[in-house]
Amino acid sequence: MSDFVKSLIKDIIVAAILAAVVISFVRPTIVKQTSMQDTLNPNDYIIMYRMAYSGDKEPKRGDIVIFKSELQDENGKNKLLIKRVIGLPGDKITINDGKVYINDKEYDESYLKDGYTTGSVNNFKVPKGEYFVMGDNRVVSIDSRYSEVGCVKKDAIKGRAVLRLFPFTKIKKL
Repeated sequence: MSDFVKSLIKDIIVAAILAAVVISFVRPTIVKQTSMQDTLNPNDYIIMYRMAYSGDKEPKRGDIVIFKSELQDENGKNKLLIKRVIGLPGDKITINDGKVYINDKEYDESYLKDGYTTGSVNNFKVPKGEYFVMGDNRVVSIDSRYSEVGCVKKDAIKGRAVLRLFPFTKIKKL
């Protein structure tokens, strides 16, 4: 075997190992729905950091997370959803008159598409080890306000959205 072929095989193996390492930490994801508008839009290409909540690392209020839901797609597989963490374990959530209250304090949400939250939640306590999540486009988002999604367990969270890569004119850290 020639030196060129040996060098080429070595380069291919190194590239494959590097790709495997990168893929184990990050995952490209395409936004498919409108529930996170205007923060994220359909066909936005984002990078999810898979190791964001490994070990004792916990989601923080405001994190945009990707999680496996009980909702099913047209092929019968559980859907991955992307939402923003609003309530942490033990928090008391109230939604009234279009506003969100966390532990009896109004929560400022300047990122909301329409500037208000639909629905009503009355003094809901977020269970231990779970998170109350909502989309930024509250009018269309199916999220923790609805029994179909409910609160999200930490082990259902696949990662945190960290970067929007596409469209190129809107590249942004999330």
